[in-house]
Amino acid sequence: MDFDFTEDQQSLRDAVARWVDKGYSFERRNQIVAAGGFDRAAYGELADLGLAALTVPEANGGMGLGAIDAMIVMEELGRGIVLEPLTQTLIASNVLSQFADAATKERWLPRIAGGEALVVLAQQELKSRYRLDICEAKANPSGSGYTVTASKSIVPAGDQADAWLVPAQLNGKIALFLVERSASGASSSGYITQDSSRAAEVRLKDAPAELVTTDGLAALELGVDTGIAALCAYSVGAMEKTLSITTEYMNQRKQFGVVIASFQALQHRVADMKMQLELARSMSYFASLKLGDEPAARRRALSQAKVQIGNSMRFVGQQAVQLHGGIGVTDEYIVSHYFKVLTQLEMTFGDTLYHLGQVSDRMKETAGVFG
Repeated sequence: MDFDFTEDQQSLRDAVARWVDKGYSFERRNQIVAAGGFDRAAYGELADLGLAALTVPEANGGMGLGAIDAMIVMEELGRGIVLEPLTQTLIASNVLSQFADAATKERWLPRIAGGEALVVLAQQELKSRYRLDICEAKANPSGSGYTVTASKSIVPAGDQADAWLVPAQLNGKIALFLVERSASGASSSGYITQDSSRAAEVRLKDAPAELVTTDGLAALELGVDTGIAALCAYSVGAMEKTLSITTEYMNQRKQFGVVIASFQALQHRVADMKMQLELARSMSYFASLKLGDEPAARRRALSQAKVQIGNSMRFVGQQAVQLHGGIGVTDEYIVSHYFKVLTQLEMTFGDTLYHLGQVSDRMKETAGVFG
């Protein structure tokens, strides 16, 4: 199998890497955090690069690219631990492209592609934990449309988004709706999360909603799997940068008159970090390649990827802090921010233990994780 990237994909990677290096410095990120954890101008710059249009079909004003292109972009954004939620744009693009009717696509996809509309997934409820089939939100017909009553938590940039994708019960089955933030009966309360990004609690009380699909669970599963694949790639970029920062520090920090990078025991720990990074990279590729499979195989593959990458993120983040010593947990030093990002990513869309259970449940009578 050919794992080489095409010339166009390399050019895409270079363009995003240049923007991260020159346009999204650590200082700018700190300013965005101080201002609330989300910057519409920064998101607009991503859209200007064409990234919001990446996986939107060409017929709806997008670039019509695939999961591998999205993976390349997310890796580079991970290196800069970019706060703006492009993952959510990839989720919305994929779900609307595959499940919405032509009219809904025409209304929303061109605006998403142009960066004019940010649409995010609002699926988390207090009682659901990581399970997607638990949903207490209710939808009811209202005139020619629907209304939704719901309480959703930890919605990425939820108080800044233009609309939310909201799963809700309709006639005893989960359906998926699109609710505009400006709709009557809709409210949101934003806050900073552990990794310094922005999230919100979203409350809907008989809010007017647009039906995306009555097959809401299937659409929700696709959206979450798209998010996991993007998260995997983002985490690879974040781990790669974490390792780079750590080795640079070790080549400068002296103890007993020599740089600590010369200590064999520490060299072994760095080698283990590199091994975990490469294991994560291979599973990120696996996740993106499996996004187009039929749902059962896709779901199992994405859980497998999340297990390995969750283990890798925990190991790389913790080792980086240990190898830095006390400075590794100070807010002024950059590696502490990478550690917090990796810690939160491990729990996003299901933590490692949850996905280990999912892999086990989907093994059926086969022996071995990849049987």
